[in-house]
Amino acid sequence: MIQSILKIFKALNSDVGPWQIAFAAAMGMIIGLTPLWSVHNAIVLLLAFLLRVHLATFFVFWLLFSAIAYLLDPWFHQLGLSLLNNDSLESLWTSLYQQDFWQVLHFNHTITLGSFLVAIIAFVPFAVAMRLSIVRYRASLLPWVNKMKVVQMLKGSRLFQLYQSIEG
Repeated sequence: MIQSILKIFKALNSDVGPWQIAFAAAMGMIIGLTPLWSVHNAIVLLLAFLLRVHLATFFVFWLLFSAIAYLLDPWFHQLGLSLLNNDSLESLWTSLYQQDFWQVLHFNHTITLGSFLVAIIAFVPFAVAMRLSIVRYRASLLPWVNKMKVVQMLKGSRLFQLYQSIEG
């Protein structure tokens, strides 16, 4: 876990594209917020491995949002329950559940439906906010950190040079 966090900081300070990190965090958010054993999570996991996203960021945000999901599960349940009990949507749920594809997605479970809806709605704003945060960090905070005497001393040390030669 600590290595993954260090890899995120390394990616923030490197030439890894901000969208790669932002989409990795947003995909980790989807898997973390929704129940783990879901078809849509398998699709998101497959996309994370196929697309060029920063995997360490993906896994760290998956763990982070999994912890947050436990706190939000009662709210997800209420949201999913209100959607499933809505009289105006009853015909929609009936028609969807009569098809095998929708049965496999388990949207008849309140937490799955509520958490998936929140994760999908939050995906784009979260990814954009992450990208803007990364760009702002690289523009303003990174030069300030690199100017610090402690960082310059660490980068000039033999231990750091040995680490860079081993790292590649």
